Amino acid sequence: MIDARTELYGIIGNPVRHSLSPAIHNEAFRRMGLNAVYLAFEVRSLGEAMAGIRELGIRGLSVTVPFKTQILSYLDKIEEMASKIKAVNTLAVEGGNLVGYNTDYCGALESLEEKVDLKGKRVILLGAGGAARAIGFGLKRKGCQIAIFNRSKNRAEVLARELECGHHPLSSFKEMEGEVLVNATSVGMHPFDPKSPVPKGVLREGMVVMDIVYKPLRTKLLQEAEQQGCVTIDGLEMLARQGAAQLQIWTGRRQEVGQIRKDLRRVMEAKGSPSGGRG
Repeated sequence: MIDARTELYGIIGNPVRHSLSPAIHNEAFRRMGLNAVYLAFEVRSLGEAMAGIRELGIRGLSVTVPFKTQILSYLDKIEEMASKIKAVNTLAVEGGNLVGYNTDYCGALESLEEKVDLKGKRVILLGAGGAARAIGFGLKRKGCQIAIFNRSKNRAEVLARELECGHHPLSSFKEMEGEVLVNATSVGMHPFDPKSPVPKGVLREGMVVMDIVYKPLRTKLLQEAEQQGCVTIDGLEMLARQGAAQLQIWTGRRQEVGQIRKDLRRVMEAKGSPSGGRG
């Protein structure tokens, strides 16, 4: 029951009304028996929103586009990996301080490591945006050999320099040699045309293929990867696992990822839609 002692959490972004995060966190709070609620805040002015966090007694926030980078200047402390990634998707109020974390990379790495030992693996990373940055730094930490493929040369160059790896145009399919492929672009996302970012011939039997898009859940990339005998990972895995990591930061308690996945599927089915977007 919501009362005067209910702790407040939420997500800030714009747009944010489509977010599946309330489904993750409110169900988890209920299972843990916590007097807490998680709301979606569609924010226009980040500065004004940040000014009210301490006064309103907000305990923690998820941060999504377009604020993952903008929020850095408002924080008192930034966790090491979030500082390297230069993006925060999780805020916690700790001892009166606003502390920034990034759990996107945790969600991606956990999803991959359930299927493959990443150490030394050659990874094809599609994209050089915020999600690709988070995943790239996580992969580097695991000792992977990364090759970035991206439409924008400038963006790819910047990320490749930071990760100390090679980069190529997204259309350089002949250069795509690896044991793991991660799509961190929006190619294949609903409502855009159902495309794959790579031709079917790039996908080889035994390759691990992860798509962070979760609308639709089975993207064209994943469908073709299955046809080629690849091991596939859909975008719901990363979303569920990054949410579990957020809950652990806020409550000190780890929720079962399988249960979070069930919560997400239930909400997606109730909405009568393939689901929400990207992880």
